[in-house]
Amino acid sequence: MRVIKPSVEIIDMDDYDKIIKKIEKIGRVCYKSEDNIADGTAERFIGNILKRGHESVIEHEAITVRFVCDRGVTHEIVRHRIASYSQESTRYCNYTSDKFGNEITVIDLAGGFNYNLEDPADKKKYDIWMRSMEESEKAYFEMLEAGATAQEARSVLPNSLKTEIVITMNLRSWRNFFRLRTEKAAHPQMREVANIALKEFKEKLPLFFEDIEPYESRPLSAD
Repeated sequence: MRVIKPSVEIIDMDDYDKIIKKIEKIGRVCYKSEDNIADGTAERFIGNILKRGHESVIEHEAITVRFVCDRGVTHEIVRHRIASYSQESTRYCNYTSDKFGNEITVIDLAGGFNYNLEDPADKKKYDIWMRSMEESEKAYFEMLEAGATAQEARSVLPNSLKTEIVITMNLRSWRNFFRLRTEKAAHPQMREVANIALKEFKEKLPLFFEDIEPYESRPLSAD
């Protein structure tokens, strides 16, 4: 059994300059102000429409991202309606095969919940979780050895099982996703992977995401 950290990979994102010029061109149709397009006007125009809440304009651009996380987290991700999803299927993936290393892979519980493994209480919880993961893998293998199909044996796999899900959303939907999933009330493991993605988005598309601050980076007075 392998234990890994969650990760994020941006699969399809256009060049930042192309995106802002495209959004400006589309957005100015609403005001018939296309004649005002010039070098440097895109960021100012988009910044203004975002401040006014005119976010329907940015629905014309979509980003595709691969999330590697546990299956429990994906149950929350797919609640976002305006998106397209493709996810690793436990019906067809047999984890005893060579391409999976003849083992299951799980997402480390300690990261999302900020366990301090030097602390006896956290260490005890982590050890119980680890034992449960090992028992799930053993039961899964025994089911397959008994003649079960992968879709039968998956019934004993844990929520912590690593999965991959590819998500395509427009920019407005990504803004909504990050607002909700980096909040204090978000599930810790959901917030963990959302924060990884938000950091990438803020670096690559600052204009569209610079105003969204994850819970951990907000000042205590704003809590």
